[in-house]
Amino acid sequence: MAALAGGQVRLVAEDGEVAAVLMSLLFTGAGFEVLDVPVGSGVPPLGLLESLPEAVREQAFAWERHVREVETGLPGGAGSDGPVRAEYDPDARTLAQREEAKAAELSAAGRPTSAVTVRRMRARYRREGVWGLVDHRTTRPRSVVGRADERVVDAVREVLEAGRERSGGTLGRVRLYTERLLAERYGQGTVVLPSVSAFNRLVHGLGDGRGLLGSARQRQWRTARPAPPFVPTTVMAPGELVMMDSTELDAFAVLDDGVVERPELTIAVDVATRTICGAVVRAKGTRSVDAAELLARMMVPAPMRPGWSEALAMEASVIPYERLLSVDARLKGAAARPVITPQTIVVDQGNVFVSSSFIAACDALGISVQPTPPGNGPAKGHVERTFSSIKTLFVQHVAGYTGAHTGERGRDVESEAVWTLGQLNELLQEWIVCGWQEREHDSLRHPMMPRRALSPNEMWAALVSVCGYVPVPLGREDYIELLPVKRQKINDYGIRIGYRTYDAKVLNPYRRERSASADGLWEIHYDPHAPGLVWVRLPKPGPSRGWVWEEVPWIHQTLVTAPFTDFTWQHIRRTVARRTDRAGHEHDLALALRDLLERAAAGHGTRREKTVTARARSGGTGGEVWGILYGQQPEPESDEPELELEHEEGDVFDDEDEESEESGFLADGGVRGVWPPELSQPGEFPTDAARKGGVPGPRRAQVTVYDPFEESLRW
Repeated sequence: MAALAGGQVRLVAEDGEVAAVLMSLLFTGAGFEVLDVPVGSGVPPLGLLESLPEAVREQAFAWERHVREVETGLPGGAGSDGPVRAEYDPDARTLAQREEAKAAELSAAGRPTSAVTVRRMRARYRREGVWGLVDHRTTRPRSVVGRADERVVDAVREVLEAGRERSGGTLGRVRLYTERLLAERYGQGTVVLPSVSAFNRLVHGLGDGRGLLGSARQRQWRTARPAPPFVPTTVMAPGELVMMDSTELDAFAVLDDGVVERPELTIAVDVATRTICGAVVRAKGTRSVDAAELLARMMVPAPMRPGWSEALAMEASVIPYERLLSVDARLKGAAARPVITPQTIVVDQGNVFVSSSFIAACDALGISVQPTPPGNGPAKGHVERTFSSIKTLFVQHVAGYTGAHTGERGRDVESEAVWTLGQLNELLQEWIVCGWQEREHDSLRHPMMPRRALSPNEMWAALVSVCGYVPVPLGREDYIELLPVKRQKINDYGIRIGYRTYDAKVLNPYRRERSASADGLWEIHYDPHAPGLVWVRLPKPGPSRGWVWEEVPWIHQTLVTAPFTDFTWQHIRRTVARRTDRAGHEHDLALALRDLLERAAAGHGTRREKTVTARARSGGTGGEVWGILYGQQPEPESDEPELELEHEEGDVFDDEDEESEESGFLADGGVRGVWPPELSQPGEFPTDAARKGGVPGPRRAQVTVYDPFEESLRW
């Protein structure tokens, strides 16, 4: 470009040829580009400017006025009003002279400045705008390590990372371990640590932001937390996502013979409606059999219990009772708690929920299981928050409330406990219906009424009208399917599980015979809470093909008539030495078990023995739960609490006969004894009339589509 003349530009080619081109044509040309000219900032970064100290910001704006006056003669820049001072008049003085004048003016005002500085500020302004005039010493990022030795920084980081999974300690321990590490790596005294205060600042600078300090729970949670960003889960249908978990209840319960201890609560929460689909209170040591029981309890209506107010009936609630009753006759006389069939259950990676038996139960009921990442409570935050609400809204009002930790516990709380395990469970079930399901939840909002919080029952009534309701009836065979499974041979002596031998005439045709399964073993289901009976899947007699469940009793059931559990039996196994053959030893164990139960009933025995027998006898042997499952009301005078099972720390089982924690199921309810005679025949169950085709074949536990455990590690 040689010259500008009016609206034309004179261009000179490399060979000397001169051409005149209209500026409008030149600027719109496809190959037009301005070279070697810095592009100024069109809009000043106001957000960055606002973050600066006020003095630094005012100084930048003052330099902007000075630069504009040097370039245009006006402090406000071109287009502004006001007189032009003679020393900055562009028509009378050159740019270099104006820069000299501005430098002299600033120096006279007490800010020594050279013409080179003015020229440099002009260049910054043209390149970056006002941001280029800022004193960038104030914008430099501050290092958390300061001027600390890099070797010390690396050692501190290594020590903090190594202590992520350890118990908490003081900063003095970190300093000691860092000093040892530096001595091992570089030699004693080669690297000197900074002062205590400087070292502590360095540790906080390296550890606070990365979650390497704080309590052990906070550090473990930070370690297990998946990498952000986090995507919220949107659930639009009841049962689409259900979260299940167990926790120790902050209240004491009285077991049989006056034994007092804190029970465990297992609940399932529907995310879409915040409904507590089911709750089971057990003694310490919840097993997968209890979790499977909760699954069955979720799918049947909650019956009205004796003494409950009529206001708690589903008929009196906001639930569309009449419409649902025409679809599911089981809802007649039910309490106001929705019946929700889960599609996906989110659980943690505890042994109860990742056991093969629990996954098999979910598979049998058509439920997908999604484990959360290990040690990540926020991944199932809905159920964790519900536990907190149960504590504040219900448990803290119960006699024997312990508080969240020992610092909140009163004096002699054990003496305040008056409720048995069964009574406490009944109180909880009643509170769920009247205290939780009817209580407004701030997270439940109807799209047409966003300003009004809905209760779980109201939200379920709104969603069920859109999503529909499909009842899932469960029969006798379904509940047997939920029990723990073992695959064993049928020997001449019968079936042996956990040093207990089961035998009956019905096994005669199959002794030492292989089953039709690929492994040749027979499928056996048992109840750890009532070990006096097992169920064996045998071929249906006659020409018809199919399977049938046969009950096989324990050979010593007439010797031990008091209720007991597998936990009680294992306690006897550890205390009775084997002196005879296996059959004789089993007889000795049965005698010792009977003696233990009798001594405990008479008030004798050690505290350990009383505790064991109290847990075994805390559940009744009546037909209460089966009545609940099939729509029958329990007897008003029935005060029997539900049975529980605990495996305490230190309990050791023989590998040969251990009843694995990974094979536990149970049908719904708290009955842990022999099945009621009136319900022991398949034909007498209401749902058996529709099962003339026989018991379905064995259903093997499997997880399809993807591995949920592998998926949980990717969250």
